Amino acid sequence: MRAACQETKPDIDNVPRDIFAVQASTVQRGWEMAHHRHRKAQLIYTVRGMIRCEVENGLWLVPPQCALWMPSNVSHSAQATSQSECYCLFVEPNAIPGLPQSCCTLTVSPLLRELLLQASQFDILYPEAGPEGRLAKVLLDQLATAPLENLHLPVSQDARIRQLTEQLLANPADKSTLKQWAQRVGMSERSLSRTLQQQMGMSFGHWRRQLHVMLALQHLTLGESVQKVALDLGYENASGFVTMFRKAVGKPPARYLAEKAVADQAPSGTIPL
Repeated sequence: MRAACQETKPDIDNVPRDIFAVQASTVQRGWEMAHHRHRKAQLIYTVRGMIRCEVENGLWLVPPQCALWMPSNVSHSAQATSQSECYCLFVEPNAIPGLPQSCCTLTVSPLLRELLLQASQFDILYPEAGPEGRLAKVLLDQLATAPLENLHLPVSQDARIRQLTEQLLANPADKSTLKQWAQRVGMSERSLSRTLQQQMGMSFGHWRRQLHVMLALQHLTLGESVQKVALDLGYENASGFVTMFRKAVGKPPARYLAEKAVADQAPSGTIPL
């Protein structure tokens, strides 16, 4: 069974085209890819399931109908849930001005989705002056203007912060205070607060809420109920969890997932070549 976005054939970094897209096989089991990097920039677009990528300074969650953008030469690993499907788009770093210069999660519009699906059907050396080349230019225009999604969890290389991160990932319902966490990892409360702000760019409370959003999406996309996810994350009821989610994402979880589901059910292959 093929792992997602395999790179053995062809040599992706040396394909002499502005874009090169591949579709991952839909798999029944989860998969994982170790740390690697590309000369070309990369977009990972999730059709179904959940993709989780770790880069040097953060964890990125890619739920259905979103995409993770990684600039050239960014070292990253990737994991996916079962029943996953994604598309990988490789882009020449200077193919078009305005491409993001740092990792980010992008919203995929219906037009960008169709362009990605079409690009995955191109011949490797598609005619740049033909219909494929013209669609590739439109795809790049859409990519450069795609809206951002806030699905990033900053991480730190500091061993004590990594310890805190791993423990909260293992038990996200833990309601320990910053002072209690500081004692566990061998820091003063003030030092931990300062380190989190400096290395994560946010307070401990903000960071923990972001962690909850990412874990919630991971479980909600697998079909778990809002009530169960809320309780698993340590909320007393679903209402408190929904309020937190709305503040972080801009809409309640049911609406967010419904909008993604509508996009997932949209017919594909509608753009003629």
